[in-house]
Amino acid sequence: MRGSLFAALALAMVPALAGAIDLDHGKLLFNKCRVCHQIGETAKNSVGPILNGVVGRPAASLESFPRYSQAMKDSKLTWDEATLDQYLASPRTVVPGTAMSFVGLPNGDDRADLIAWLKQNATGPAQ
Repeated sequence: MRGSLFAALALAMVPALAGAIDLDHGKLLFNKCRVCHQIGETAKNSVGPILNGVVGRPAASLESFPRYSQAMKDSKLTWDEATLDQYLASPRTVVPGTAMSFVGLPNGDDRADLIAWLKQNATGPAQ
């Protein structure tokens, strides 16, 4: 029993250690997004919409941003973690015709770090 408990605990720890989230790295990765998007208490729409409250928000739903592509309006996506992961990997594959020119983040760990950082920091007003 003691050996099996130790083995179970060891196995449970492996995914947590292997996929540890690095919020500092997520913040650094957001610099790629910052070219078109803002986030935080003083965020304003720019080339792209502000990302305050993006996690859980339906795509193309920010009324203060008038320039969504028709493809994004028609996507019917909700920006949950899984959808953001797919979209950030290849925006044009997930939403063909999107106006977003970003080519994507191919590394899954990078996307996980960025999404975790967005969840923690996208809490300002969603104008």
